[in-house]
Parts: sequence; structure tokens; C-alpha cells
Amino acid sequence: MAQKETQNEKFSTRVISEKFGKKDVHGAIAMPIYRNAAFEFPDSESIAAAFQYKEEVASHTYTRITNPSVENLERKIKAASGSENVMMLASGMAAISNTFLSIAYAGGNIVASPHLFGNTFSLFKFTLAAFGVEVRFVNTDDLEEIASAIDENTCAFFCELITNPHLEIADLPEISKILKARNVPMIVDTTIIPWCGFDARKAGVDIEVVSTTKYISGGATTIGGAILDYGTFDWSFNKRLETVEKTDAMSPFSFKLKREIARNIGAAMDPEAAYLQALGMESLQLRFEKMSASACQLARFLSTQHKKVVKTGYPKLESSHYKKISDTLFTGNPGAMLTFSLESKEACYKFMNRLQIIRRATNLFDNKTLIIHPESTIYGTFSTEMKKLMGIEDNLMRLSVGLEDVADLQADIIQALEGL
Repeated sequence: MAQKETQNEKFSTRVISEKFGKKDVHGAIAMPIYRNAAFEFPDSESIAAAFQYKEEVASHTYTRITNPSVENLERKIKAASGSENVMMLASGMAAISNTFLSIAYAGGNIVASPHLFGNTFSLFKFTLAAFGVEVRFVNTDDLEEIASAIDENTCAFFCELITNPHLEIADLPEISKILKARNVPMIVDTTIIPWCGFDARKAGVDIEVVSTTKYISGGATTIGGAILDYGTFDWSFNKRLETVEKTDAMSPFSFKLKREIARNIGAAMDPEAAYLQALGMESLQLRFEKMSASACQLARFLSTQHKKVVKTGYPKLESSHYKKISDTLFTGNPGAMLTFSLESKEACYKFMNRLQIIRRATNLFDNKTLIIHPESTIYGTFSTEMKKLMGIEDNLMRLSVGLEDVADLQADIIQALEGL
């Protein structure tokens, strides 16, 4: 029986209906956890063919390279996103670092926003710099500044889909026009909005990196990361990849990543993490829509109803500079993260200490609502100068809205504000 076409099916149906790479021997409808290191072959010729990539359907040889449970998650993400290749890794930072280790080189440069997650900024500013890679920080709202920063050694343009915690949104379709004219790939961290709310290919993204710890894991069960290759960039223009030939199955980027970089770095995803995240994928759209709707309701309440709140950040608010591009890029609400500021850092601490339902914890898009003071935590070890460059204010809090009843969350916020 031929496998049914899924191109016209809706998001959740595509994800839930995605077939295994090979039929399970027991007919399981959820991919089992293959928690083992190695895979046996019937004879010498078979294992040689597997290692030399001569099989019609690739076998698994060693879990650091591929694993059935991990492959199943990759297939679900490929079905959800429409990407050509997906690689799962041990964390979101592993996804970002493996991506740039595949394309960057000494003397090359990356054009990027300085408004990045703390470890991403540190990777660019310090880790890659030690290997001779320059990072050119630009204002992503300024198309001319982006264009002027690009030269013949620019490896990539990089930004976050919605910056964390600044809530800035770059005009990706317009930036894509500049990059395509200059033969520069667009790499975007899209962790903030999953594939049911954002079409990366349509926006001009070539490579997508995601922390699957967030929405995908289904309640912060596990750590993970994903690299998605949309097959839309001509890698002959990249000095690291210009001699890597495209295969029927992989672009030069995916070939370099999967056959060399990821294997040599060894940040493989754990099979149990893959199993749990594959389950999380099946409820992703429901959770995203519920969380986003609650975040939007709380943002509107904070922006209009309480005098102790100095400023509220959420892209769907009329006060947001990014509302127009948010409405263009995203379907429905722009995710479950919002920010709000009080009069001082001390007021933020007092407010957070009074919360009874909302948890004081890092991470995003857990089933539980989480709050954090970014300046003293995620960016706590950065110098004052670095915090200024990254645009981190000391009276701002970040709220990741979970699945609790929004009325209860609002009541918790009100009682904490009234106690100041």
C-alpha cells in the first residue's frame, strides 16, 4: 500500500501521521526508545555497506551517529517544517555551535544582531573569535547597516526570530533580498515560535536552529536542539563548503554537518530525549495556541490595568514597534513570552518574591509559567559594557506563560503588584 500524501494535511495531522523510517517489528504505534550504543549486522558485507553509505535504505550503526528514536523525531520535524534535512543534537547551543562550526572559518565573519541569548552572544564574541572568526554586530532594523557589513568573507547573517528578552523582530523577507543578492545564507534561531506559527522557508530562512527543550519537549522534560536545512542556499559561495558536492539526499551544508562536524563534536541527542520530544511534537500546536492566547491576555492586562508596571513588551500590543511585522510573519499570537518592567531592580525582586503560582526559574515554554530577572541571571556575569551592548535593562522581567488558567495567573500577578 503506497504511503499517503501528506502535503495537504494540517499541521498536527502531519506530525502525528508521520511514518517510521522502518516498520517496527512489533507494530508499535509510538517509536520505542532504542537505548543502545551499537547495532548488529548479519554479515561483513552488510556492515561495510552501511559504513560506506552504499545501502538503499541507510542502517543505523552507532547511536552517536544515528539512532531510530532520534531519526523518528527528525522525521516528525521534517514533516512539520517542510525542511529538506533535520539533525537533532543534545541542546539548542549544540545546534548553534555545530551550525557555525560547519560554515565559519578563520578570516570569515558573521553579521548578527547583538541582541542575543547570553550563551549565543558569548559563542560569537569569545569562542569563535579565538579561532579567527569575526562577528559584526548590526542593528537588524537598519537594512543599509546590514548590507554595508557584508563582504566577500561573510559566512552568514544570524538573528533570533524574536529577540530574547528584547522582543525585537527583524524583517526577514526584506533582509533575505539583501542576502540573496550577496550570496549570504540566512540563519535564524526560531525557538520562540514553532512551525505551526511560522513558515521559515516562506520568510527566506536557509538554516533554522531551534532549542527543542522549549515548546517541542512538551513540558520541559528534556534538553535538545535541532538544525533544519531548507535546501535553499547555493553553498558553492561558502569558502568552507565550496568543494563539498551536493548529494541526492543532502546539501553540502548537511553533508558537512552530518558526516564530519556533528560526528567529531559528539553532541548527539539522547534516545530517551528523542522519544519524549516526539511525544511533545504531537501536542505542540494545542500547547502553543493555549500558551500564546494566555500570554496575549496577560500582556494586554499589564499594559493597561496597573500603574506600577512601567512598560510591557509583547509584539501583538499596539504599542509594539514590531506589531506590523509580527502580524505579517506569524499566524495568530506571537508566542508565549512577554516582558514587563517595574520602577527598579529592587521592585522586580520584591514582586517576584511575592509570587505564589508563577515559578522563579529559567527556561521558556514549560507547561508551568516561569519568571526570571534576565539582567541578574542569564546576563549576570557579563560586564556593564556588555549588558549595554546587548540592551539588557535591570528593571525588566521575562515571563514565559504556561498552561495554568489565565485568570489564576492574573490574580497571582495582581497580588504580587499590590504588595509592593
